[in-house]
Amino acid sequence: MSTALFDLTGHTALVTGSARGIGLALAEGLGAAGATVIVNGRQAASVTTAVEALRAKGIKAEGAAFDVADPAAVEAAFAGFDRDGREIDILVNNAGIQHRQPMLELSLADWQRVIDTNLTAAFLVGREAARRMVARGRGGKIINIGSLTSEAARATVAPYTVAKGGIKMLSRAMAAEWAQFDIQANSIGPGYILTDMNQALVDNPQFDAWVKASNPAKRWGKPEELVGAAIFLASAASNYVNGQIIYVDGGWLAVL
Repeated sequence: MSTALFDLTGHTALVTGSARGIGLALAEGLGAAGATVIVNGRQAASVTTAVEALRAKGIKAEGAAFDVADPAAVEAAFAGFDRDGREIDILVNNAGIQHRQPMLELSLADWQRVIDTNLTAAFLVGREAARRMVARGRGGKIINIGSLTSEAARATVAPYTVAKGGIKMLSRAMAAEWAQFDIQANSIGPGYILTDMNQALVDNPQFDAWVKASNPAKRWGKPEELVGAAIFLASAASNYVNGQIIYVDGGWLAVL
């Protein structure tokens, strides 16, 4: 079977929160499949470092430093893409933060900060990308990064859980409205992945043991193990897949 169905040559992918971690792995994977990737983060220096690292691997990469949770910054970034002739037809809404605290002690400000970054930002960036996909008339792909907590709650991460549950439904809402324009909007739900965000959990012997004991794979996932699902959802191979979430979790949800 030919792999041409998964070839992303000629496409441009914006991956939010891609200066490190899962976002950087996804940017590298999409770039290796042929796409030009736009690296995003809030800090220009870290974006530049990631772009240089990708280019050193032969990937066509550019940078765009802006805060995805700031509506004005998002609009300005897309206006800049328009001026530069960058036509984004693949969007990966990956940017996210975590805040661990019992709900009885959780402040509204911390709740709102997580919701804004993990959920509202995906709407803001997705809306700007989709407006241009519709206007161009060639469709496009939107991949929203969810989580196991899109499906199952855990204590002390309420705003993250609510945001990631919202990501699943945001993808369905996008599909409901934009499928008619040949835009496919889907989600990936990573399991417990070895990232900077999870380092405190990896370093906690009790939590590390729980992850390995409760997961059929008996290990943490790696960021690069999300790339296959991303390429599928970004490519012509998924042209009739819409509003779905693919869990990449080593089988964790299967045995709850």
